[in-house]
Amino acid sequence: MFYGEFRHTLDEKNRLSIPAKLRALLTGPDDECFYVTRGMDRYVLVCTRQVWHKMERTFCDHPITNPAARRFRRIFYSGAQETTFDKQGRIALPQNLIDYAGLKRDVVLAGTSDGIEVWDAETWDAQLQEGLRTFDETARELSKQPPRE
Repeated sequence: MFYGEFRHTLDEKNRLSIPAKLRALLTGPDDECFYVTRGMDRYVLVCTRQVWHKMERTFCDHPITNPAARRFRRIFYSGAQETTFDKQGRIALPQNLIDYAGLKRDVVLAGTSDGIEVWDAETWDAQLQEGLRTFDETARELSKQPPRE
């Protein structure tokens, strides 16, 4: 499971160092590959091959005759790339994903249980503040429990 918030920087070649504890979760003993693609809220999604295949099964359950399914798959999969770590534990992010997420030099890697979200640091800080304002309300909504009086 991916947990934590890590602040890093993109280098001049768009490489991002991934913390060792996250690197160990992204790959397995027999598989060095994992995936990056567009996330839903203008971040870069990083996930294991296992999670990727689970998402594929879910998304491909919708018929291609469904226009929303076609649009989603077009955007999601066209931004995808299978990748590996270099010898220094970095990944090279493609320019299309950097542009999509508005990544500048300072980024945040946020663990989200089954993957990692890579955010521009300023955007992350704004998203985090907004989320904290409604954190209790969101938790109640998700658990479907009425608010305490």
